[in-house]
Amino acid sequence: MNRQRLTRRSILIAAATWPLGGWLAEAHAQSKQKPVVIGWLHTGTREAGANSFAAFKKGLAALGLKEGSNIVIEARWADGHFERLPVLAGELAAKKPAVLVATSAAVAIRMAEAAPNIPIVQASGANPVQTRLAKSLARPGGMVTGITNLSTELSEKLVEMLVAVAPKVRRVGFLLDGNSRNPSVWLEPARRSAAQYAVEAHFAQPATAEDIEPAVSALAKQGVQALISIPSPFLGSQRTLIIKYAQAQQLPVVGSARVWAEHGALLSYGADTSANFRRAAYYVDRILKGTKPGDLPIEQPTKFELVINMKTAKALGIAIPQAMILRATAVIE
Repeated sequence: MNRQRLTRRSILIAAATWPLGGWLAEAHAQSKQKPVVIGWLHTGTREAGANSFAAFKKGLAALGLKEGSNIVIEARWADGHFERLPVLAGELAAKKPAVLVATSAAVAIRMAEAAPNIPIVQASGANPVQTRLAKSLARPGGMVTGITNLSTELSEKLVEMLVAVAPKVRRVGFLLDGNSRNPSVWLEPARRSAAQYAVEAHFAQPATAEDIEPAVSALAKQGVQALISIPSPFLGSQRTLIIKYAQAQQLPVVGSARVWAEHGALLSYGADTSANFRRAAYYVDRILKGTKPGDLPIEQPTKFELVINMKTAKALGIAIPQAMILRATAVIE
C-alpha cells in the first residue's frame, strides 16, 4: 500500500514539474543560439544614411527582430567613395550573414559579386531586372529581391515637375552618374522626356566630387536654364556641391528625394525612401523564416513625395503656380 502511494506521488510530482523542466531546457537552448547576422552597406556617410538606417531598424523591430537581442547588424558605410564598395561588400560576406541589405542598385551589384550565394534585399535603386540581378519583378528567380524606386522612369517625372513649376524653361541640363556601368539606361528616358516636353537636353556625367563644379559650369555655358540630377547614390551624396555650384549660376535644381529640396533645390519628387526601408525589413523577415529570395516578388513604391522650396523659388525669381503648391506633399518656406 505504501509503495503504491509512493509511486503515485512520484508520478504526480514528475507530471507537475515536466512542463517547467521542458521550458527551462528550451530557454537554455535558445540562450545558446547566436543572434542572426544581417549585413548593411550604404554608399554615403553614417550621418547621410541615418534616416534610412533608422527606418529599416524600426521595420525590423515591428517584426520582432531587435538589434542586440536576436539580430546583429553589421553596417558598412562607403562615405561617398564608390571605389570602396567591392572591399566593403567582401568584408560583409566574410561575416557570413544570413541576408545582406543593399541600399542602392550599385551596392546590390557589388554584393552579388562578393557574395553570390547570400540572399540580398535591395531597399532602393534601379530596377533589378535592368541591372540583370533578377529575371522579372514577379519572379526574381535568383538571390536578389526587394524594392525598386523606379529611378530610371523617375527622370521623366522630374522633367514634368520642372516644366510645371517653371514653364518658361526650354533648355535643361541633366547630371548623370559618371560611374554608371550602363549610362544608356539613364540617357534614353531623359532624352525621351525632354522630347515629350519640348525642351533641349544637355548632359554631363561627373564621376567624382572634383568633377561637379566643371560639369555644372559646362552646362551653364551651354545655356541650360535648370538642372535635373538623375537619381543616383553618387549624385545624391554630392547634392550639397551640386546645389552650391548651381546656385552660383542662378540655376534651379530638381532632385529625386526630399533631402534635395531640404538642402536648397527648387523641388524634389520621388518615392518615400523611409517607407521603402521599412518595407525592406519585411523581406529580411521572410527570408529569415525560410522563403527563397527568388520567390519574393520585387515591389515598386506606391507613395511619392513632391517637396517645393519656396525660399529657393523666391531667390531665383520663380513664381510657383498655386496648383503645384496645393499638389505638394510639403512646402519649405
